[in-house]
Amino acid sequence: MSELSISSDGRDEPAVFRDKVAAGEAGGADTIWIANHLFLRDPAVLGALTLSETRRLKVALMAVSPLTQHPVQIAMATATLAERFPGRLKLCLGVGAPADLAAIGVDGAKPLRAMREALLLVRALLSGETVTFQGETFRVDRRRLAAAGAEIPIVLAASGPQMLELAGAEADGVLISAGASVPFVAQTLQSVARGAKGRKVKTSGLVYASVDDDERRANDRLRRILAILLRGSHHKTNLGLAGTTLDQQGLNDAVLAEDWSRAEAMIGDDIVARHAASGTPEQLRRRLAEYHASGLDEIVIAGVRDDAQIKAILTSS
Repeated sequence: MSELSISSDGRDEPAVFRDKVAAGEAGGADTIWIANHLFLRDPAVLGALTLSETRRLKVALMAVSPLTQHPVQIAMATATLAERFPGRLKLCLGVGAPADLAAIGVDGAKPLRAMREALLLVRALLSGETVTFQGETFRVDRRRLAAAGAEIPIVLAASGPQMLELAGAEADGVLISAGASVPFVAQTLQSVARGAKGRKVKTSGLVYASVDDDERRANDRLRRILAILLRGSHHKTNLGLAGTTLDQQGLNDAVLAEDWSRAEAMIGDDIVARHAASGTPEQLRRRLAEYHASGLDEIVIAGVRDDAQIKAILTSS
């Protein structure tokens, strides 16, 4: 079985986040992946709190974007945490949500060059060396970090073929977004392998999960989040590979109108089964095993809003 981790999307209020962290620590989760969504809660601050309040749980700063934060600042925050908590930190770089970038006037349409430069620059800085770097987007002139030298895996959140190949070629790991079907994960990882050319790259994937003795009740927890996600046109290939038939335009209309009863009704049990790990404990275990078999070394449980579900999922898995 692959490693099992948990996640927070930045929407959790302090008490809820604390309870999720405690459930992950007690339940044997490897890592908590803390998202970096603009206008929500800061992952580096939450990561510091998590590391201070736990003994073994690792922290991944998830999809920190060099389009909104300079790579030097990203490296500084990461190195500072790793200096105090060695061996318990991962850094995940990512472009960021298009709507968030648009809200602050940032064009994320062609991020590949900037991401490649950021990855190389952050890695050099974290190594502790004196860095001279001259790229088209970023530059550093003979400077080094005060807190550096720790082993910190750098993961790239990627979805497009070129970004996936970059992850394979230059990163220590890749993170696949939630809502992906098992066939889509397998196809996506082929792009990573093309970039890797035989080198080992750790594969992690966010997987929406829910468990209950009643399958429908478990699935009900995920219908809205899947409705919001799968309405996007960029999920056409994901849906096709899974054999999912979905009126994306109608679903988008329902979501925009906040007609949640209609939107959730369009996400049937068959769609939940293809794009998440949900159901009874046995169904959950079987589905997680399928995601692992698709090529994921680490499954990151996503879409869970409370510690009771985290406990139940970790226990059932």
